Amino acid sequence: MTIQVLLADDSDLMLLGARAVLEADHRFTVAGTARALNDLLAMRVSARPDTIVVGDWLAGVDALTIATRVRRQSWMPRLILIGTVMDGLLIRDLFKAGVDGYLYRADDLAEHLTLAIDTTLRNRPYLSPTANAEYLVAMQSPARDWQLDDECRDILRLLADGQHIGAIAYEKKLPLRRVYWVREKLRQRFGAQTNEHLIHRASAEGFLNGRLSI
Repeated sequence: MTIQVLLADDSDLMLLGARAVLEADHRFTVAGTARALNDLLAMRVSARPDTIVVGDWLAGVDALTIATRVRRQSWMPRLILIGTVMDGLLIRDLFKAGVDGYLYRADDLAEHLTLAIDTTLRNRPYLSPTANAEYLVAMQSPARDWQLDDECRDILRLLADGQHIGAIAYEKKLPLRRVYWVREKLRQRFGAQTNEHLIHRASAEGFLNGRLSI
């Protein structure tokens, strides 16, 4: 029996490249391809693949949201992300959200994709070499214990929309000091000194759907 793999990305180049790597190995069959998150979730149920390989950006949906949405379903295939962002803390958060493997897009796909699938199917995590190096560096940083949770991501998006701290506290029904604390933690997380710098850095990591100004 072959290993069924579902591919998802909004880039034809990645889909074609991953398919070529898998079809060169008789152990794997591509169960289908998707270019949007809703299509991926539907095919996940209908195809019931052993593994999902997905890019870290699907039609405006960031990697953490992809991981969370996929893991909400009842059928639990292995989940491998192929990403363009080299941030060890993001990789940590992705694994906490249920990702089993992370491949940096610039690492050799032909060398690491099938190895990642084999490794994760044995219930072991997999990081490609560049991703592993960034993860190890991040785990030695002072910010290693702070996670970018749903509350932080909501406040980040509101800051990107131009809302001030007081308006965010009112909308989210949070104490003002809590919002200030989250903003400072966000600045530390992204290595930013100002809100504008924070939003630029967060956008570069795929959290703000291309919004670059406050």
